[in-house]
Amino acid sequence: MGSRESVSGSLKAAVLTLGLAVAVIVSLGVAAVAWALAYRENASPSAMWGRAGMTFVAAMTLLIGVGGFVLLALTS
Repeated sequence: MGSRESVSGSLKAAVLTLGLAVAVIVSLGVAAVAWALAYRENASPSAMWGRAGMTFVAAMTLLIGVGGFVLLALTS
């Protein structure tokens, strides 16, 4: 029985790690789009990086929050 619980725990950890990796990749993509849009507007470098940073943080917060609720719903 201990082996089955170990596999289940490992599977949960793998799913959580994969979900976090997807959240980071998607957030980086969204931040890159925000940076590119600011660049097209001829914004200052600090404004470009500020927009990209804020967008990255917002996307990570949203994706991890939603992913956490989905993970809780699926595993409980």
